[in-house]
Amino acid sequence: MATPPAFEALKPDVLIKEETLPGYRAERYYPVTFGQVLNDRYEVVAKLGYGTASTVWLCRDLFSPQDTPAFRALKVYVNSMKVHREVPIYSHLNNLSSEHPGPENVRKLHGVFEMEGPHGWHACLVHEACGFDLDELKGFSPDGMYPADMLRHTMREVLNGLQFLHREANVIHTDLRPDNILTRVRHPVIFNRFETNENAAPVPRKILEDRTIYPSCRVPFTIAEYVISDLSEARLVDGSVNNDLIMPPVWRAPEVILCMPWSCPVDVWAFGLMVWYLFQGSRLFRFSEDGLEFSEEYHLAQMVAVLGPPPLDFLERSEHSWKYWNRDGTWRGDVPIPTDLSLESAEKRLKGEDKRLFLAWMRKMFQWKPEDRADCQDMLFDDWLCADLLQSGEMERDGHE
Repeated sequence: MATPPAFEALKPDVLIKEETLPGYRAERYYPVTFGQVLNDRYEVVAKLGYGTASTVWLCRDLFSPQDTPAFRALKVYVNSMKVHREVPIYSHLNNLSSEHPGPENVRKLHGVFEMEGPHGWHACLVHEACGFDLDELKGFSPDGMYPADMLRHTMREVLNGLQFLHREANVIHTDLRPDNILTRVRHPVIFNRFETNENAAPVPRKILEDRTIYPSCRVPFTIAEYVISDLSEARLVDGSVNNDLIMPPVWRAPEVILCMPWSCPVDVWAFGLMVWYLFQGSRLFRFSEDGLEFSEEYHLAQMVAVLGPPPLDFLERSEHSWKYWNRDGTWRGDVPIPTDLSLESAEKRLKGEDKRLFLAWMRKMFQWKPEDRADCQDMLFDDWLCADLLQSGEMERDGHE
């Protein structure tokens, strides 16, 4: 019998992957190993990712037919996680009866279970195994920017899923960004490559006394449907007032920065920033002078340059506003308002009518007042977003597909 190829053992004193995260504590993470069978059903094939709250693993579903194996992505939460928003949100979605096509653009959850680790219990979510995220796909373009028609196709699918979440499910995602939009894998057989590669050339790993730390593997390139993923910070619109701090700083809507109540329009703001980032190749708003430490004052000054001064009645919704504005609505921050920044000057790719329509679409999303932002329906059937469909005759200007 041939001896299996050896893997490279990484130095135990060099921190890698989740060990490099701020506040990392090994005992919070379940010590998953390749080949391990979780919940008597899911055989671990590869590591897909990690974060402060979980690790994610590609697993073969042993209950699926051997000739057509199914693969799942298992999110294994840390044992210190006290609030699990994702499970009740998915339970709510799965119990909905709707004819909206949007569920096809929301990542599926196939199950939930708990397992006991050496230092406590861990919640495990069994997700649909998916491919690249939008940020990774952006890297395949020679100039690091999405072509216009590819962007249009992609964003229509994202809006389809987001409209379902908002209109049918009353769910606010709160963390909409490129790495939370994934490509669906039409032919799961491509995941067999992970097993083949691991047998032929095992990935390096760091073996410790109580666990093994693996690198994350890159999913094979696929282009199919796009799905909204990661509902771990989602909220239900249930009549309660939301005013807690949400969204990663660079994607944060102005009402969140200013400690105002927020709802579905925060997703519209984030969607606009995501479109800009994918199509222009850079973020619309800088968040600090050095690009390192987040400054909400610097961020707000950038917003004023692009959007103009906020309406006084918007500022009056929060006492936090007066930290940066006078009571008459004039800027009082130490950071000056940029004079060389505008939506028109920041847009570098388009010209003429095409540019006018694109910026008009952007302005539907970039509004100080949440209630002034467009909803998904208006964004979905915008003239710029649907320009390819209108040109091909697949859509009439006053009609729908």
